[in-house]
Amino acid sequence: MTSALDGFTRFEFDDGRWTREVYRIGSGPAVIVIHEMPGLHPGVLAFARDVAAAGMTVFCPSLFGKPAKTASLGYALGEIAKTLCVRREFNAWATDRSSPIVDWLRALARQAHKECGGKGVGAVGMCFTGGFALAMMTEPSVVAPVMSQPSLPFGKKGAGSIGCSAAEISCARTRFETEDLSLMALRFTSDKLVPDARFETLKREFGDRVDLVELSDADAAKGVPMAPHSVLTLHLDRADPLGPSMQTRDKVIAFFRARTGA
Repeated sequence: MTSALDGFTRFEFDDGRWTREVYRIGSGPAVIVIHEMPGLHPGVLAFARDVAAAGMTVFCPSLFGKPAKTASLGYALGEIAKTLCVRREFNAWATDRSSPIVDWLRALARQAHKECGGKGVGAVGMCFTGGFALAMMTEPSVVAPVMSQPSLPFGKKGAGSIGCSAAEISCARTRFETEDLSLMALRFTSDKLVPDARFETLKREFGDRVDLVELSDADAAKGVPMAPHSVLTLHLDRADPLGPSMQTRDKVIAFFRARTGA
């Protein structure tokens, strides 16, 4: 019987504070794909395969949920409740700092770059983890951050926040200029979890160093039992290879290839 994890190898990564499972596939420079709620579901793994097929080694850490379990509303709500109430390594409401787990992700990026080489490491965060890729820019090996439907912090108070500390934003801005780097951010314009104010903040902070990609509801995959949200996974319209949705996926992969030297 086939599994969404077929072709991936599993290992545990310990940064001295936390130990997490990581699933790896492909060869070439490294890209870290940080899954969305509710976990490392088949849609995230399919995107990881796409990146690997383009000549990169993909590292998929499992931060919550059960790897390869199909996403559903009930599953997502359960994981959100556990993460908000129990997990100290995540900040869902903080407007002035990133989550502690980002330190672990930075350490993973250092190790991945050491093993895989290339110009640096790409990173994409999704939904709950969307802002993590930007916060990881304080790690010098990270050169290609992508924020897909960045949904933290929650609440009206944090609508204009990008879930990073002032020091992390300043570091990213400096690196973008001095190293000629840039950021990509993706969302569906109707997505209430990704407020207009959040994208306005990204534009204000990073100017022409951020590529804001905004899709309409019509661009989302049909038949998904939730409003358009997951740009690279659940709502990626694979049925239309030339449509805006798949063009966005291809743009992200091209960004990773160019920045990492794949």
